[in-house]
This record gives sequence, structure tokens and C-alpha cells, in this order.
Amino acid sequence: MIISIVTFKLPKRWTVDEASRVFRSTAPKYLGKPGLVRKHYYVTEAGDRAGGIYLWKSKADAESCYTPEWQATVTEKYGAPPDILYVNVPVSVDNLKQVIETA
Repeated sequence: MIISIVTFKLPKRWTVDEASRVFRSTAPKYLGKPGLVRKHYYVTEAGDRAGGIYLWKSKADAESCYTPEWQATVTEKYGAPPDILYVNVPVSVDNLKQVIETA
């Protein structure tokens, strides 16, 4: 599994309520997305950056989502281009299932 952390700098600060409204409008696009296990939207406490933390089955799945069209849509919607960081997941703790998973 791999995590991608997508971040964009906001042109104006957002409150959590503002972020929630915007994110609820895009969340349905990710239901059933091939290879996507989970997505968490976030906004920083300062409200100056926002984005998503995605858990993917593979990097190829993640890269197939982040097309030039997707990047253009994100840039237009949020007013800044996204920065994408990929990180490997060697160990994962799941407190809901009470398990530790390893790669």
C-alpha cells in the first residue's frame, strides 16, 4: 500500500466549516475509485493549506487518479496547484479491527 498526501496553499484562509462544505461537494467522486482504500480530507488549523490523505493499493492506482485534467480541476477549484507526496506504508495499526498489518 501507499499513501499520497496532496496539499495546496489556499489563496484565502478557510474555516473547518468552509472546508467541509467544499469537500462534501467532491467526496462522491472518490466512492468506488479503483485502488482507493480510503481518503481523508484536511484543512490545517491555520486554514492556509488543505488537501487529502489517500491510502491506495498501489502507486499506479494513485497515479491513474492524478491526471493532468484532475490537476487542472484542483488548481481551478482551490486556486493553487496541488503538491503530491508519496510515502510507503511498511506497518499499519488498525484500532478498529485491533490488528497490526505489515507490507
